[in-house]
Amino acid sequence: MTDLQLSLIGIAGVFVAGVYSYNKIQEYRARKSVDRAFANDHDDVLMRVGEVPATRHEPSFSTDDDAPGLAGGEASAAAAALEAVAAGLDGEAAERAALEAAEAARNARAEAALALVDPQIDCLLPLALESAARGDKLLPVLQTLRMAGNKPVHFIGYSVAGEWEPIVHGGVYTKLQGGVQLASRTTALNELEYSELVTRLRAMADEIGAEPEVPDMIEVMAEARNLHRFVASHDAQLGVNLQSNGAPWAIATLIGALEKQGFDVRPDGRYVMPDGEGGSLFSLSTNVTLAEETTSRLTLLLDVPCVAPARDGFGAMVACARSLMARLDATIVDDYNQPLSDASLEEIAGQVQDFYTEMNDAEIPAGSARALRLFS
Repeated sequence: MTDLQLSLIGIAGVFVAGVYSYNKIQEYRARKSVDRAFANDHDDVLMRVGEVPATRHEPSFSTDDDAPGLAGGEASAAAAALEAVAAGLDGEAAERAALEAAEAARNARAEAALALVDPQIDCLLPLALESAARGDKLLPVLQTLRMAGNKPVHFIGYSVAGEWEPIVHGGVYTKLQGGVQLASRTTALNELEYSELVTRLRAMADEIGAEPEVPDMIEVMAEARNLHRFVASHDAQLGVNLQSNGAPWAIATLIGALEKQGFDVRPDGRYVMPDGEGGSLFSLSTNVTLAEETTSRLTLLLDVPCVAPARDGFGAMVACARSLMARLDATIVDDYNQPLSDASLEEIAGQVQDFYTEMNDAEIPAGSARALRLFS
């Protein structure tokens, strides 16, 4: 064969190889494109910080962790809109109802977040996340840090919707805020508790890819001591006593009278007057051990900072004491066994109102979630 023929054969071979290679490359690209489109680990628009999709459903609680759902605000808004339509309202009224429901839901989430991490009574612990994170990934780690000594630690998240809220499964968060309670009824947060907290916080932050901002210990300790001084000075419990005018009361008979009066008998033996919403107004003690069969003295006790003024806990307790006085043939007396006159009880009621004013001025209203945390 001539040199020309050999050259033409070589060129043809190169051309055929090139066409074959090109087809293979195109086939590979097409297959990868399909794989990406249907792969399980596709990009989640909720994880794109700062990027808002045209239509977005916020994450929410669900009885099925894998089931999609509307967020609390959107679900309430949708329900309100449906109710408005069912009631025959026009589109504008339905939209207004939906907006009001959404606003109420946002406020509820904000209140729930504040009940967990409160700048007034907590040392704030900001955590900057390296990237947006899901609640179901964060919660198992965050739950490993729930106490610092005997002080509770809580966390809230800043959602992709731009709101602080309690961290929930299905939620997506761009940053976190921790809080450790500065004081309780018994003690203030101390240096040892805070040091242990910081060490555990840093380890936990490493696990979730976050950078904590740790406040200065000296400043935190000063705030904790100041708050505990307030708690100690307002840890008020008021009691009125019922003294039998005759023979001691049989405990078995007494229980029936207390139940008729409205008291709940708790498993631990305490007698509590419910407030109708799952809480209590005041309690009652028989002043004897469970082994005793009789008692001649009952004590009604009001935990003043834990009952809201609107419930008039002291007034309700005095009214109950007067009713039991007639039912059990007893006298209302003070701790020194001296009879309490109506004038004395009215004077005490005025002091209770002054107490409530002091707590309001300190932005720790009696009976509020803030007060219940401090005086629990």
